[in-house]
Amino acid sequence: MEDWTLRPASLTDVDAVAELRAVVLRADLERLGRYDEQRVRQRLRDGFVPAYTWVVEVGGAFAGCVALRPADDARWLEHFYLAPHLQGSGIGTAVLRELLERCDGDGARVRLNVLQGSPARRLYERHGFTLETEDPVDVYMVREPTSVGALPTPATARTEQHVVSM
Repeated sequence: MEDWTLRPASLTDVDAVAELRAVVLRADLERLGRYDEQRVRQRLRDGFVPAYTWVVEVGGAFAGCVALRPADDARWLEHFYLAPHLQGSGIGTAVLRELLERCDGDGARVRLNVLQGSPARRLYERHGFTLETEDPVDVYMVREPTSVGALPTPATARTEQHVVSM
């Protein structure tokens, strides 16, 4: 696995994140008959909140993103996208593991939704997410916390360096 870092997102990241979303979701959205070239990007732009978002960098370059949005009874894991050439490298698993450890430390339940038929569902199931509800397009999953502690927000967190060797 390559070295990776997480840094707090800024408004200047929105176009890179919107473009990555369009690339990563295209096959699943087309399979579901839901792909729209403009809408896939605009939905991200409309919902992008840098205060809850981190950018994944590999070798100092933009490689992905992930958001943890607070809600009344959980944190919502959203906009978790990794560049296709890095998928399967272990980086996504490492990023998810770190964020879930933070949520566990805060005693926070985590919710997410994934598109029907997406291979990402297997990643989430491996990390303790279980089916909550589903519809013809989305699968809603939840993960209960395993311990208690604190979760920094991206806006206040230091840039973190992760060096992982296999």
